[in-house]
Amino acid sequence: MDISSLFSFLSVAERLKCNTRHCDTTSGRRESVAEHCWRLALMAWLVRDEFPTVDIDRVILMCLTHDLGEAITGDIPTFEKTKADEQTEGEAVRALFATLPAPNGTELCAIFDEIDAQQTDEARLFRALDKFEAVMQHNESDIASWLPLEYDLQLAYGEREADAFPYTRALKDALNAWTRKKIENAKNP
Repeated sequence: MDISSLFSFLSVAERLKCNTRHCDTTSGRRESVAEHCWRLALMAWLVRDEFPTVDIDRVILMCLTHDLGEAITGDIPTFEKTKADEQTEGEAVRALFATLPAPNGTELCAIFDEIDAQQTDEARLFRALDKFEAVMQHNESDIASWLPLEYDLQLAYGEREADAFPYTRALKDALNAWTRKKIENAKNP
């Protein structure tokens, strides 16, 4: 890849470090989109042995790139995101990928399409882990930062995706137990 294209693309990607998500970290500051993507990729790598037939490198690439559109659009919490927002983000990420020379841009567009289609084990695993990382981050944050709707959302978010594999079901069940305990502890300090 020529250096100019590399620097240009990475300069846009850098904005993920600046764009924050709805959730706080354990230190009480807003989590960046880049931090979410990084920990999600680490999570995928750590559970790789649970999915011997899944191309975990492809899942990790999904983890690292899935939110690149947010470098342009910013993050919109899932409970506020509309179909129009999703379309705008999709157009933004495709335009960004189009700035890359082949085969890089083509491969990233294919990854994005694969995530959207949810037809491969890699895409299904990615989607489940993406939702689980968000639930985990909320569970780690101060419950005082939660909106009222998040008490139910924490338990529902990723529920459908959890059934993709036995291990993802176990992960979601453990996250739900953690969420219930966090809520109970907040009610009875």
